Amino acid sequence: MSLLAVTAMSFPEFSPALFEIDLGFLGWGKFPIRWYALAYIGGLLIGWRYILMLANRPKLWGGTSPATRDDVDDLLFYATLGTILGGRIGYILFYQLPYSWDYTMANPLSLLKIWEGGMSFHGGALGVAVAIVLIARRRGLKLLSIGDMVASIIGFGLMVGRGANFINAELFGRHTDSKWGMIFPEGNAGGTPPAYDWAGDNWVYSGAETARYPSQLFESVLEGAIPLAVISIIVWRFKALTRPGLVTGLFLILYGVGRSIAENFREPDSFVAGLPFDLSMGQILSAPMWMAGAWLIWTALKKPSVSLA
Repeated sequence: MSLLAVTAMSFPEFSPALFEIDLGFLGWGKFPIRWYALAYIGGLLIGWRYILMLANRPKLWGGTSPATRDDVDDLLFYATLGTILGGRIGYILFYQLPYSWDYTMANPLSLLKIWEGGMSFHGGALGVAVAIVLIARRRGLKLLSIGDMVASIIGFGLMVGRGANFINAELFGRHTDSKWGMIFPEGNAGGTPPAYDWAGDNWVYSGAETARYPSQLFESVLEGAIPLAVISIIVWRFKALTRPGLVTGLFLILYGVGRSIAENFREPDSFVAGLPFDLSMGQILSAPMWMAGAWLIWTALKKPSVSLA
């Protein structure tokens, strides 16, 4: 047994699918219900219920709620659409076209193959921002307050989403010889054989080991759990929603800081190279979030809070 096998943690025996539905009678085989999809669905449903709870407490907003249940329902629909479309378009603009131009031009239909992966959080965030603007203008709502509603719950979605990335053994971290190292299924980058292969119901060891940081868990805490906890405290304890834009600005800064730190542990995309100062694409795209967040907080704090009715 190698020293690495002794010192590195072993990846838990999680299946990427919670269960499978047998559609053999339709000639389709088995359809897996994956943790990642459930994380998205659960995050959206819990986010919807949490935003309704905020909307039903006028005192949190200074006496008048900024949205009705119908407003929130519309917001959920358009925010979901913005997440999917924005996430895919962001990936195409930030990653695929700059680094795979020739392949994309030769295979333009690859732009539509969302099932093969390729989503950008920063693109999804822009998509949600567009959805918030559209809903606010369409229904005559206060833009910053609607943004604060969404920012109050995004941390939960990120927390469970990164947890699902861990279960999928994807977006793993850089190589490490530290005690934090973990041997991931298919966790050997650079064309080397995967450490494990998925055999249908469990991971089968293939003989190659590369310990890596479980960066998905770091991101779950830094990008999701910490922003969620901090924002929950200032919303429920310090009435932050009476200062429109404050919660949104704080989320942008907390996410930007958390993502920038986590990028030091996450394995960079192999096809992204030549960025200045050895920064990752995630760190570069987080910089505008820092600036926008600081501006929103400054604007929110220089104005008087909404008076309680």
